[in-house]
Amino acid sequence: MARNSYLFCGVDIGSTMTKVVIIDINGEICSRVVGPTGAEHRRLANKVMEEALEQANLSFDAISYVIATGYGRINVPFADRQITELTCHAKGVASLFPGARTAIDIGGQDAKGLKISNGRLVDFVMNDKCAAGTGRFLEVLADTLELRVEDLGGISLKSTNKVSISSICTIFARQEVISHLSNGVAIEDVVAGLHDAIASRVVRMTRRLKIEPDVVLTGGVAKNIGVVSAVKEHAGCEVLVPHDPLLSGAMGAALLGKEFTMEAVAKGEPIQRKERRLKEATFYT
Repeated sequence: MARNSYLFCGVDIGSTMTKVVIIDINGEICSRVVGPTGAEHRRLANKVMEEALEQANLSFDAISYVIATGYGRINVPFADRQITELTCHAKGVASLFPGARTAIDIGGQDAKGLKISNGRLVDFVMNDKCAAGTGRFLEVLADTLELRVEDLGGISLKSTNKVSISSICTIFARQEVISHLSNGVAIEDVVAGLHDAIASRVVRMTRRLKIEPDVVLTGGVAKNIGVVSAVKEHAGCEVLVPHDPLLSGAMGAALLGKEFTMEAVAKGEPIQRKERRLKEATFYT
């Protein structure tokens, strides 16, 4: 196979969103698909893979290597290998920001702090036991405020006197929000307080690793400009955000697939791939 014909795929099944990235030998993205994670991970993996292949006008057998990562990685039947989201996120972040030393990933149901050295994960901390400090925290409280999650960032920037949300439990935080509103606090000050609360929790957690620039914020919550601003304030340094902060894990998985493939090629060894059963694994309904 000619070197420039190799293609690599990363499939990241997160708790709330699933991402697929296909890259070429130069690390350029050929296609990307992002969609909500449903209950049937295996069916979903097949669906998003089909969409990514169609977008790039590729057949499945054109893909040299597939790596699955994320919460549902074991449910990707056509993956050649499964790798933890921590390793893949670190790889993806380092590919986008070579100077990255610290990454904070705020997902739908967990938050992670990563320590990166020479482009690789060296340590991590994680909150996966409580919704506080995650995207779910904002979803629940946006519903309480009768606002769309995607509107929270812009609303919070109008704040002139953010309130304190002291509860670390989402249920009690909701009660605090209702209390503030009943006392006439401006909705933008409440939203700014929520952003400050989530930023305070994830930065405090990440400080256990010793935060060092460059600091990169990823995950769906990184699309919220209010949270980005609050993380910057609590971290005390500039915070970098990828163009598409949802894709760092899938991108890292694809890049690791490239590494495994090219190492085998350089040694003249066969590429260690899982036997692929297209009818059963990729296109079943």
